[in-house]
This record gives sequence, C-alpha cells and structure tokens, in this order.
Amino acid sequence: MGRKVTVATCALNQWALDFEGNLQRILKSIEIAKNKGARYRLGPELEICGYGCWDHYYESDTLLHSFQVLVALLESPVTQDVICDVGMPVMHRDVRYNCRVIFLNRKILLIRPKMALANEGNYRELRWFSPWSKSRQVEEYFLPRMIQEVTGQEAVPFGDAVLATRDTCIGTEICEELWTPHSPHIDMGLDGVEIFTNASGSHHVLRKAHTRVDLVSMATAKSGGIYLLANQKGCDGDRLYYDGCATIAMNGSIFAQGSQFSLDDVEVLTATLDLEDVRSHRAQISSRNLAASRVDSYPRVRVDFALSNHDDLLLPLSEPLEWKYHSPAEEISLGPACWLWDFLRRSRQAGFFLPLSGGVDSAATACIVFSMCCQVCEAVRDGNQQVLADVRAIVNQTSYTPQNPRELCGRLLTTCYMASGNSSQESCMRASELAHQIGSYHFGLSIDTAVRAIMDIFSLVTGKYPVFAAHGGSSRENLALQNVQARIRMVLAYLFAQLSLWSRGARGGLLVLGSANVDESLLGYLTKYDCSSADINPIGGISKTDLRAFVQLCLERLQLRALHSILSAPATAELEPLADGRLSQTDEEDMGMTYSELSVYGRLRKVARMGPYSMFCKLVNMWRESYTPRQVAEKVKLFFSKYSVNRHKMTTLTPAYHAESYSPDDHRFDLRPFLYHTGWPWQFRCIERQVLQLEGSRQQDLDSVD
Repeated sequence: MGRKVTVATCALNQWALDFEGNLQRILKSIEIAKNKGARYRLGPELEICGYGCWDHYYESDTLLHSFQVLVALLESPVTQDVICDVGMPVMHRDVRYNCRVIFLNRKILLIRPKMALANEGNYRELRWFSPWSKSRQVEEYFLPRMIQEVTGQEAVPFGDAVLATRDTCIGTEICEELWTPHSPHIDMGLDGVEIFTNASGSHHVLRKAHTRVDLVSMATAKSGGIYLLANQKGCDGDRLYYDGCATIAMNGSIFAQGSQFSLDDVEVLTATLDLEDVRSHRAQISSRNLAASRVDSYPRVRVDFALSNHDDLLLPLSEPLEWKYHSPAEEISLGPACWLWDFLRRSRQAGFFLPLSGGVDSAATACIVFSMCCQVCEAVRDGNQQVLADVRAIVNQTSYTPQNPRELCGRLLTTCYMASGNSSQESCMRASELAHQIGSYHFGLSIDTAVRAIMDIFSLVTGKYPVFAAHGGSSRENLALQNVQARIRMVLAYLFAQLSLWSRGARGGLLVLGSANVDESLLGYLTKYDCSSADINPIGGISKTDLRAFVQLCLERLQLRALHSILSAPATAELEPLADGRLSQTDEEDMGMTYSELSVYGRLRKVARMGPYSMFCKLVNMWRESYTPRQVAEKVKLFFSKYSVNRHKMTTLTPAYHAESYSPDDHRFDLRPFLYHTGWPWQFRCIERQVLQLEGSRQQDLDSVD
C-alpha cells in the first residue's frame, strides 16, 4: 500500500491584470511540478489575476477574465492527472470572495473561500472581499456557463471543507489564516487532515522571514502534519515586493526552502514525504488525540485519486534542512534590486537616472542598481532565458549578452553630480569615484546659472533679492534659497532622464530614482518636489542605520572602495554656503536629532502607535541612563513638532519599496491626517506635568540623601 506522497508548492512572479502572462506562469509551474513527480500543486494567493489588483476587484472584468483563465487551465493537457490548487476572486450569491479553486481532470472539486482577511498595514482585503464566516459549512455554487461547458458540472461545493483522497486528507488555509490566533489547521489537523496548504500573498519586510518560517514549522510541530506554503514573488505593480520563500514542512521540520529573492519568474518546490511519519508523530501525542476525539467534523469532498503509488518502496524521501536566513544588509542588497528589475522590465523603460550627491543615501541607491546588475548577469550565466530576453529588450539589442555587472550598469544607469556654489569638492570626488567603480554613465553639471535665473525673475517682480543667513539674511530667505536649489535639481533630473539617451543617439527614456530614506521622510526632512520627487525610490522604506550597514556590506563584498570615504563623511544637504571652503551644514544638526534617535521615534510612532505622551513615558525609561526627563520631553516635543508641520509632504512622497513598518507613505500605508495642530497643546501639557512630577520626585530623593 502506497504511503509516500510527492507534493509541490511554488512562488510565481505574477503581475496584476496580466492574465496572459499569469496563465503561462501557472501552466509552467504545473508542468514542472508534474515532471518532478508531484500529484498536488499549490499556487500563490489570487495568482490568476495577480494579488495587487486592489480596486480592480470591484470590476466585473476582473471576475470575467479570471474565469476565462480558469477555462484555459481546465482544458490544458498540462493540468491532467494532478490536483491543481489555484487562486482567484469568485462572486457567490452577489458577494465577492477571495478563493481557492481546486480541480482535477477537468472537474472542480471545491471552491474554498478565505475565512480571515488581511486588513491592516498594506492590506485592505475587507474593502473588496467578505470573509466566509460559516465554519465547516458548504453551499452549492452554480458555475458560470463557460465553466459548465468544460467540466460538465452544474454546481460544485463552496465553503469550508476538506478533500478526502484515497490515501490522505488535504485541508486549505489562505495566507492570513495562518497568522490568526486560532488557525484553521488546528481543527483540521484534529479532524484527521494530514496535508495543509497555504496560498499566500506575503510581502517582504526587513527581518520578517523568520516569522513566516516559524509559523509554518510550528503549525506541524504540536500535532503533526505536512504543510505547504506558496507565495507570490516580485513586484506586481505596486510598492510591495513579494519575497517568495515557498516552504514545505513536516512535523515541525523544514523539508524544502524556496529562494527569498530571485529573478526566476517560476520557482517550484517538491518534497517526497511519508504519511506514516505524520501518523506516527500524532500517535505519540496523547493531548492531541484526546482533543481529536471531541472535535467537530469537516465536510469532506471525496476524490477518487491518490497522491501515492502502490510501488513506492524504493522512492527516496526528502531530508529535513535548516532554513538559511539573509542578514538585513543582504536583504537590502537583494529585495529592492529585484523590485527595481521588475519595475524596469515591466515599465519598458531603458534604464535609470540617479542624481548622485556623494552621500550615503544616493550611494546606497546606486549600489542597489549595481546589485541588480549583478543578479541579472548571474541569472543570464545560469541560463535564464526570460532575463536575457528582458535585458535585450531594455537595451534594444537582440544579440546583446551582458558580460559583467559593471558593463551592464554602464548601459542601465546614468548618474549625475549636480553641483552648486555650496557644494564641496570632496562630495564631487566621492560621487565620481563611486560612479567609476560601478560603471555607471556619469557626468557633472552646475546648477548655479539656473538658480540665478530664477532668483533674477523673483527680484524683477518683487524688487527684493534674498540672501543666505550666513550673509545676513533671515531664516525665511535662507530656507527659500535652499529649496530653490533642490527643486532645480528635480527639474534637471527629469530633463536628462527624458533626453540623455536621445543626446547619445540611443532610444528610450530613463526612470528617475529617488534616494530619501524612511527616517528623513518620516520627519519631513526633505524639500517638497525636489530630488526626493522621482518615479520610484528603492530606499524610501529603509532606515539610515540599515542603509549604512548595507553600504558597508557593498564595500566589503563588492570591493567598491569609494564607499569608504562616503561612509566616513558627515551627512549633509550642501545647500548653505561653505565656511572658508568647508562644510557648514550637517543633516543631524539641521534635524536637531540623530538618525538613530529618529529610527526609535519612527518605530514608536508607527509600530507601537504612540502619541506624544505615551512616547515620552516610554523613552523616559528607555533613555534614563543618557537623558533627564526634561531632556527626553524636549526631544519628544521637537520630533512631534517637526513631524506634524511636515506631514503634508507625505502626500507627495515618491512610490517607495516598502521595507519597514514605520513607512510614512501616505494614502497606501500611513492613513493619518496631514494637517495637524503642530503645537500639540494638550499632549505637551501632559508631558510637562509628568516632567515636573518626576523632577519633584528626584529632588525629594536628593533631599532624603542629605
């Protein structure tokens, strides 16, 4: 009697509304799974239409085209003799559900709707879907005529059920259900389900991978079973990067690990596992068996099909493995680079344009592009024909094959140092040296003529000519003169992005890259519509601290020696006049706080959901060794004052790679107002009362010592 089962899960680089491409990737994954001997294939969440359709889920077209793709899948010879589990939106009794459609040999076995919807952070599933709330209940779903003509079925089960094959029982979870306090796999496992599947649309966040892996392994550790997790990968048209990590686990151990970052559009994992290992594991857990004897049963859909074969005695089994994690710096080198590649090839642009200042942020952005070039060259060397075809389309040369990352970077990245009278020779040299070492097409220019022309217009109209504070001007004049320089750089960046290749006799335009980090964006330490305004920003969700660690990694691994001087230079906007030819302005002095402090504020404000008073209460303990309560109070007040007065800038932030849960990205992630009472009178008064109380207590303690 057969007891060894070969199962497959996958990570697919789907694209929202790319029904043709999505279909081909699904078929390819099924074909690979079958060739590896699998008899069950699991795909990512909403893979047919792409997860990130957002408000397109409201459109009847999205439902229609999803069913048309399902027809193509049902009719394809590739899908025969393997249970296929695909994701798509389905409307049942005029309610939209996020569903798994499970079919075998042109027959739909079950439509399983999602029961717990993701509705926080980047996710808005309750906006488009309703959760299936009828636990362990199924209803009849009457199929559209186009499906009936293929399957010969009029209606199929719709709801919370499991599949009973000849040799095992299979239950479904969908993404968020794994993260809920009482996941369905708990009760399904107690009811005899031996194989759990989870189709996910889970995005990358720095340091998050272990959480997902722990959840998957723990799902089978306590009460046994096999767990398959599929995930979307790549950029499907939004700020998020879905980071794969397809997984197969059994009895608390990992048996297959998919890549977290990869340029492969289709990745399929299989494992051959022994069902008797599940049964033996469960037999030893008395508490599990007692609970199982009392559990309510799930409706079972009988499937006349087996995942195992009778003659499987010599079939080799998969071995457990230890999950290999990337460091945060490695994640930055890989995730945003893959996101940039998807954005470049799918936008049909010819490359990137980056204003390179000689500082850490723009250097980090340049290094991410260089890392992208490294991954592209590696994929081409490994024989990835899709990547090679995409490169050739981007550079508009059908016979081109990239030779090395530096040569490719020269074709895909144009960098420019935009000098002003306030720029230092040192920053110019740092930018030039880095550009030379990564191979970007680099040039420098002066913005002084353009700045003077704009100020002459202002003077002509008003009869006034503003001057910097260093020359006796007011703070308003000083700020305006800084901002006009920054905004001129944005105008020039877009001009050169559109015409730089034209001037060199090449076709196409360039995507403008921004390089404002998440800490500066949170505080609003940027000029609205300056170089922070770009087409996309690969570092907009990454903290300065993590960026410095990433740049250090590039210095060590890629031998980019120019990064040494960039890391050691003070962070500065270089918008105010030099003092005797030397730097007179630094970012941390301008902000009134350090970058490390700013990262703490960001996490407390966004992740811990703290207002001024609760943040003060937290920090007065956290920083008690370094600052007095009054100093902490002043720091908190300064942060909230600057944060709130600059909050309006978040409405114009460049779409950025989402890597941190304290992203201030308005509209999509940070749903807070952008017009505040910046004095925070009530909140600051509460802080002041608490400070006075603490100072009084401290004085009493000192008096008692005397």
